[in-house]
Amino acid sequence: MGSIREGRVTDKLAKWVAEEVGRAAEAETLDLRDYPLPLFADPKSPRFSPDYNPVPEAKKWIDKLAEFDGYVIVTSEYNRAAPGVLKNAFDYIDGRAVNKPVALVAHGTTGGAQAVASLRITLPGNGLVTLPDALYFKDSVGQAIDEEGILNAELQEGPFSPQGQLTGLAGAIVKYAEALKAVRA
Repeated sequence: MGSIREGRVTDKLAKWVAEEVGRAAEAETLDLRDYPLPLFADPKSPRFSPDYNPVPEAKKWIDKLAEFDGYVIVTSEYNRAAPGVLKNAFDYIDGRAVNKPVALVAHGTTGGAQAVASLRITLPGNGLVTLPDALYFKDSVGQAIDEEGILNAELQEGPFSPQGQLTGLAGAIVKYAEALKAVRA
């Protein structure tokens, strides 16, 4: 979850996404509030530093990420980009994330399109593989998804509905994760 701000609605979107992805594979939601990272200021990229010795907060974060075969990033858009806290978290990633797939789900006034675009620039630098499709949630998350992560019924019908798009994305991340295991082997 790429937002830590008070009053965020990204958590509602993340609950809905986790429920759908959980139907296709084992899923766990990571909240950056649980991983308070200092601003990245290491002299070298962790990805290219075999002797990387992160601060304890970063070690907890990157060790947790290393457990997974793929990721779905659910983020808001702040000032036409992904939130800085999300970019900072990915600056800490080491080589254990290389050749793992990432599906992108974003929300904002333009469906989070510019947040997705900024992540498509950043994530390959970590060796991650972004899926070609993304889910741009244009509806107001606060009204479209309730506190339990249930999407309003009128947004659930049809292949181009948010539900139809998420179902396709959940299936795709599982397929990419399986395929990229062979690349990492």
